[in-house]
Amino acid sequence: MAPRLSWILLITLACSTVLVSGSAVPEEEREVYIVYMGDLPKAGDISISSFHTNMLQEVVGSSDASKYLVHSYKRSFNGFVAKLTKDQMKRLSGMKGVVSVFPNKKMQLHTTRSWDFMGLPLKAQRNTTESDIIVGVLDTGIWPESASFSDKGFGPPPSKWKGTCQTSANFTCNNKIIGARYYHIGGSIPVGEFESARDAQGHGTHTASTATGGVVDDASLFGIASGTARGGVPSARIAVYKICWADNGCKSADILAAFDDAIVDGVDVISLSLGASLFADYFEDPIAIGAFHSMKNGILTSNSAGNFGPDPASVTNFSPWALSVAASTIDRNFLTKLVLGDNHVYQDSISLNTFEMKDMLPLINAADVPNKAGGFTGTESRFCFADSLDVSLVGGKILYCEGFSHGWTPLAAGAAGLVIVDEGSSGCAFPFPLPTSCLDASNITKILQYMNSTRKATAKIEGTIAVEEESAPIVGSFSARGPNPITSDILSPDITAPGVEILAAWTEAKTLTDVPGDKRVAKYNIISGTSMSCPHASGAAAYVKSFHPTWSPAAIKSALMTTAIPMNVKTNTDLEFAYGAGHLNPVKAANPGLVYDAGAADYIKFLCGQGYSTENLRLITGDYTTCTTNETVWDLNIPSFTLSSRDGKTVTHTFTRTVTNVGSAVSTYKGKVTASPGLTVRVEPSVLTFKSAGQKLTFTVTATAAGNERILSGSLVWDDGGFQVRSPIVAYASKP
Repeated sequence: MAPRLSWILLITLACSTVLVSGSAVPEEEREVYIVYMGDLPKAGDISISSFHTNMLQEVVGSSDASKYLVHSYKRSFNGFVAKLTKDQMKRLSGMKGVVSVFPNKKMQLHTTRSWDFMGLPLKAQRNTTESDIIVGVLDTGIWPESASFSDKGFGPPPSKWKGTCQTSANFTCNNKIIGARYYHIGGSIPVGEFESARDAQGHGTHTASTATGGVVDDASLFGIASGTARGGVPSARIAVYKICWADNGCKSADILAAFDDAIVDGVDVISLSLGASLFADYFEDPIAIGAFHSMKNGILTSNSAGNFGPDPASVTNFSPWALSVAASTIDRNFLTKLVLGDNHVYQDSISLNTFEMKDMLPLINAADVPNKAGGFTGTESRFCFADSLDVSLVGGKILYCEGFSHGWTPLAAGAAGLVIVDEGSSGCAFPFPLPTSCLDASNITKILQYMNSTRKATAKIEGTIAVEEESAPIVGSFSARGPNPITSDILSPDITAPGVEILAAWTEAKTLTDVPGDKRVAKYNIISGTSMSCPHASGAAAYVKSFHPTWSPAAIKSALMTTAIPMNVKTNTDLEFAYGAGHLNPVKAANPGLVYDAGAADYIKFLCGQGYSTENLRLITGDYTTCTTNETVWDLNIPSFTLSSRDGKTVTHTFTRTVTNVGSAVSTYKGKVTASPGLTVRVEPSVLTFKSAGQKLTFTVTATAAGNERILSGSLVWDDGGFQVRSPIVAYASKP
């Protein structure tokens, strides 16, 4: 490397005097380019910056090189940034030592991309009352030292706050984290956990920072997804309720205890990224119960829809008085390249590789290196079972394991890297304890063919890079689907939000993968799930609440749903059962035009229609509720219309809805209907004329659908020329 560098330097110096100065080129013809030159030169006596300046002299002239050299990369890799014309860019591209030259594009593939992707940039209009909003996070706790929870610039908690901070030797609150409680009813604190609200697992820290984390520059997962981290409402306060523990998950008793406290403490929004593996009746579900009482007290609960997709009716949080959130992608993807000795390159989007592998290494098959002394044969070692590998033969090599492996055994055996097959990762990237390439079966076949063609197969696993994903948003395959398993005529989930490969704050109480031998401790981590989409919706709800502090939970939910962005039906084939009303759009939700409002009395009528007895409902509500024979579940005043049919019969429903004017005081809205073949929709009246703000008007939607279709979609949009208030219409054939 050093002799070649010296040669280039000499040629540069010799040529620089004969070039015409670049100053005559108009500045508007110049663009900023990155000149990438690979690894750092090994010669220690050469100034990299000087070398870059001298190299640039060849194309811009000796007098202008320093002027147009913007930046030198000289700590981790070799390259520089320069202002060049297209001709100069082409000349540099052809020079020895240059790997590539490319424009300095305005990239949006960074940490805060999920909020920017939804159209809520940091500079979006914000209300000064945002700092009075309190988001209650019911989860695994929080890592208070994270920069995402700094209280720099914060005043004291808002006067409405009535909660407490359960301090301990290892936990204190501040003016950002204003409250903290932990619950472990009927049990002792498990080994490895903290007897405080401190987070030992990372999940709660991640969700809290996604919703309300402060602005943190240069956040990344060891360089992956580097950028500025922040939550949707960076100025809002956090109240932490630790209900989940490493030993036994999240107990119903603890969940309800946290709801019980949070409602009285004075939180404005509750964020709950957890749920049961199987659905339960509304009032046999602690989350639905807690959310119901939160609703009664003016608090919206944002729930994760569940991670058991894509099976139909797999949604586990679906109570209509809460917000059920599906998970979808953002316009960023992660790729990890495997380079073989024959120069073939394979890439995957499953492994998040934070390691640097500089050299090509031997590539071996685990089937060929069994631990014979331990009584193992290739039959066991090919799957990389525990203790099945011969450490003396594996050390320092890249190991191919048949099937999927989390990397425990290869790392313990001293492997330098791992190649495995992707066996149903749901398309989500995650870190391994060693450099890993996780490829589909067809690519694995090609790699095995290469390994069998030579006695000295080699490979290199490169670090993960972020790339743009133009097809987003797409609902993740893991994201739970509708229809609602309890109430077939209520749409679930309600909405979708970013939940795939989201970077946010993490605990420093554990290593990145929890695998023995992995010593990496991350301040920020990339994970996926409806657990990640839920706090995006929670942050959006808090954002809306900051502008409309008196709005009910139903009004806020309506605003989020009716302003949602319609999804691409070609890439989201489960339609509304995957994404509900569409993709979250926080800025528009703050000014929706109309809202479908509802209160406790409306939900009681719904429960009557669901078949609950007057006796039970009186117990639930504490009042003298009386059910009649007139209540129907589909007349609940929500911003969606769902009708199900059985036995292949055509079905007709007439839905009654009331909208409240929160837009222009004097306005006229026209109803616009779209419907797929087999679904007919009639709206009466088709024009709504408002004469004042806060005025309520009622209309009906009569929908008729064939009873033999899996799903038929339509929509109703109330449009006054400024606001478009959209509601999905869904018809489907339900199972008997």
